[in-house]
Amino acid sequence: MSVVVDIQNVTVSYRESVALRSISLRIEEGALVSVAGPNGAGKTTLLTAINGLGRVLQGSVSVFGTKMAGRTATGIRKEIGYVPQMLSIDVRMPMKVEEAVMLGRYGRIGFFKRPSPRDREIVSDVVDLIGIRDLLSRPIGHLSGGEQKKVAIARALAQEPRILLLDEPISDLDISAQQTILNLIDRIHEQKRLTTVLVMHHLSLLPGNCSRMILLKDTKVVFDGSVEDALNEDVLSRLYGCRLEIIKTEHGVIVQAKVNA
Repeated sequence: MSVVVDIQNVTVSYRESVALRSISLRIEEGALVSVAGPNGAGKTTLLTAINGLGRVLQGSVSVFGTKMAGRTATGIRKEIGYVPQMLSIDVRMPMKVEEAVMLGRYGRIGFFKRPSPRDREIVSDVVDLIGIRDLLSRPIGHLSGGEQKKVAIARALAQEPRILLLDEPISDLDISAQQTILNLIDRIHEQKRLTTVLVMHHLSLLPGNCSRMILLKDTKVVFDGSVEDALNEDVLSRLYGCRLEIIKTEHGVIVQAKVNA
């Protein structure tokens, strides 16, 4: 498979602090990659760098073979769907779900153009894929956290991206909603084969199609390999600086702090 994201010796700053330091990695087309690590490790900054929005002090970020810089990054960004971690929506917002999903099309057609029948067809197909047709007429501010997350993913997909970036897509959701979103990510990957990079805190809950993990600590990559090798007690204990244990069950694995005997 071809490489669609190529990050070479990249250091990114946020205000006066270094948020990523000397990062090098490649992501192949169609991969589903999870990124994990302690708070402040640089996980969100990695997504930002891929999206061409980080302040790169050294090195280069190339997407689809093109360096993400200046106007070039603006054009490439149309090919990247991004779902942020925090979805702060005012309950008084009058925008309906259908309008919110349609926002994804404006990245393609421009904000001052009217959606064509083809644009509406694309939105309709995404709505069915995500399973939110029954929500279309509801104000977005009246939705549950899980419903809002679905709408955010639908908006990103309406853009027809080739890369999907998801920043902690199951944070602040209950167990049922978490599983629903993870199943949705798997379904999207199976049907669209988008290159997908998602930041995860819940290591016991990973999409079934995820085969690669990147672990960050202190703004550096400390592990890049298979999920099986990443979910190792020694690896994760060093990553988080505390003793962890992994319990294997018929439904997957449970990662938890190790209780002293």
